[in-house]
Amino acid sequence: MSAAAGLFAKRAGWDGREGPRPVLTIAPGVVSVGWPDVARRERTAERAQETARKRVSELARYRAEYCDDPAEPEPTRVVSEWSAKSRSRMTRVLAELDYAPMLRLGLKLPMSTLTYPGDWLLVAPTGAAVKRHMTVFYRRFGRAWGFEWLGIWKLEFQRRGAPHIHLWGPQPEGTAGELRRLTQVRYRPAVGDGLPYRVWLSVVWTDVVFAEIEKQMAATKNDPRRDHVAEQRRRHGLAGTGVDLKEGDRMTDPKRLAVYFSKHGSYGAKEYQNQVPEEWQAPGCGPGRFWGYRGLDKATAGVELAPADAVFVARTMRRLARSQGVTRQATVRRTAGGGQVLSKYPDVIGLAGAQYLAPGRTRFRKVRRPVVRLGNGAGFLCVNDGPAIAAGLARALERRIQDPESARRSAEAAEAKLARLRRETGPSSHYLAGGRY
Repeated sequence: MSAAAGLFAKRAGWDGREGPRPVLTIAPGVVSVGWPDVARRERTAERAQETARKRVSELARYRAEYCDDPAEPEPTRVVSEWSAKSRSRMTRVLAELDYAPMLRLGLKLPMSTLTYPGDWLLVAPTGAAVKRHMTVFYRRFGRAWGFEWLGIWKLEFQRRGAPHIHLWGPQPEGTAGELRRLTQVRYRPAVGDGLPYRVWLSVVWTDVVFAEIEKQMAATKNDPRRDHVAEQRRRHGLAGTGVDLKEGDRMTDPKRLAVYFSKHGSYGAKEYQNQVPEEWQAPGCGPGRFWGYRGLDKATAGVELAPADAVFVARTMRRLARSQGVTRQATVRRTAGGGQVLSKYPDVIGLAGAQYLAPGRTRFRKVRRPVVRLGNGAGFLCVNDGPAIAAGLARALERRIQDPESARRSAEAAEAKLARLRRETGPSSHYLAGGRY
């Protein structure tokens, strides 16, 4: 990435004037253009910190005066689905990660799936319970195989509402607990020791899922749930996990990996997997994060460009995205005759009123619309080889510099972009008073 960033002409250093300074960021599977205003961002952060301090002081003063037993405020947020913003952020982050630590292990990288029993609310009444199960699973993995689990995880939901977790990470060789048995003087066997990975995964995940409920029943004599829990544990031990090497082999580059986990394009039919069940749609019961990674770091390199160069690079990336033919599904409304809905009622204006009074005249259909990337000159592209795309952009930029007409158009577009940013940021920024940026 650093070599690819070195192909671009860097902008001059700080000249004393504030404002947006465009940056091109290169990652293994991402090329992005941003227009950050660092000074404005710092001032915003300072104001937010000052506001937070004032709120904390006011809350502490109120509790000290009116409350005898201060308590934590109850959560109020309700999560019903995996948001589009989180999907976009996941796509970019997964394409920016450095997967060399996983490849250096020299192990197979399958797709492991962790599911929940038929009566899943018995062991996972909230999303926090699922995250506790994952934490315990990571700890047991490290103890059994001698190294920490590293990879990517994604939380989804089945049609019946039960959560299940996809893990893309290494498949250990040998048997669980073998290293611990050879190196420890006082070896203490753990659940799953002596088993290969596939069998170990099933045994250990079943034990992790039912550990809390069994501990509760152990403290109560003659618990009526005992037989039901035992049957659920038996069934879950037979089909509670899965290891798919074929799905893992599909992850050949950062873009394929990011698209698979985001379930875009051909995975639109499985949108129910990203809908939170009603049992979790209550304050404090939500799933929390839908995705994450462990043991990996980002590998990015950035270079600051001149505004005209940044506009040209963004336009080139937009054309590249358009050439890929990516589309999205949209719902449109049409009348029976194919034209605009016209209402015979004089008091009704627009399409919505005509639908309300004459619903039979309008029909809906689904169409595919082209996806627009970097429409405002900023954004990112998820690609198979980020450094190679960046090298092509550098060559195109060199040819543009040799063309006076193209350079003039890019400079005019850059001035229009900066003028729009000045209007959007408002009169509080210092660089507005300086005139030209």
